[in-house]
Amino acid sequence: MNTPAPAASPAPRPPIRLVVLDMAGTTVADGGLVEAAFSRAAGELGVAPGSAEHAAHLDHVRATMGESKITVFRTLFGDEERAQQANAAFERAYAELVDSGACRPLPGAEDAVRALRAQGRAVVLTTGFARTTQDAILAALGWQDLADLTLCPADAGRGRPHPDMVLTALLRTGTGSVQEVAVAGDTVSDVLSGLRAGAAVVAGVTTGAHGAPQLRAAGATHVLASVAELPALLGGL
Repeated sequence: MNTPAPAASPAPRPPIRLVVLDMAGTTVADGGLVEAAFSRAAGELGVAPGSAEHAAHLDHVRATMGESKITVFRTLFGDEERAQQANAAFERAYAELVDSGACRPLPGAEDAVRALRAQGRAVVLTTGFARTTQDAILAALGWQDLADLTLCPADAGRGRPHPDMVLTALLRTGTGSVQEVAVAGDTVSDVLSGLRAGAAVVAGVTTGAHGAPQLRAAGATHVLASVAELPALLGGL
């Protein structure tokens, strides 16, 4: 009688060597800044606050939180000239809000980034904003040297929900495989970007635009109350 061969043990999970983190809503408190900046930008293009058009546009902005802002404006305003005008107005308005002091880190976010790097992981901060706005946020928080790298859509080709920023982070940090990547963000777009990149861990955090049900429905592998929980999660894998 032949004895069955023992079942092969599953291959060990590769260690997470790269963590790609969203900014607004994940590591940086939004506090309604995106909506406020959008309202200013829409007003410059003749969309009056309180109008039905403004309400519909704002609903779309909320639904697409995390995506590249120029992509959002292309959908809302149609032709490229108006989309670029709206995007430039939005970036100016957001930068003015940041300069006024209306920008702060989420509790525990800075410590989480430092803890992740102390664990030997590279950390990359990503955004759907333009580079000038991202740099303004980093400067306002004193975060210019907090992470190993910062990326915006223009650095990668396309913004979320495409996988480009995650994959660009992998290439620029010399990470060997997508199975060594973790992604965390507060929106469905963040989750989709991580999944499409093939990241081993795609964590949704509930400190921003979308709640746990939306993040789970999008396919998040984990849902966290805060990015502050991420070092412990990765340390326990």
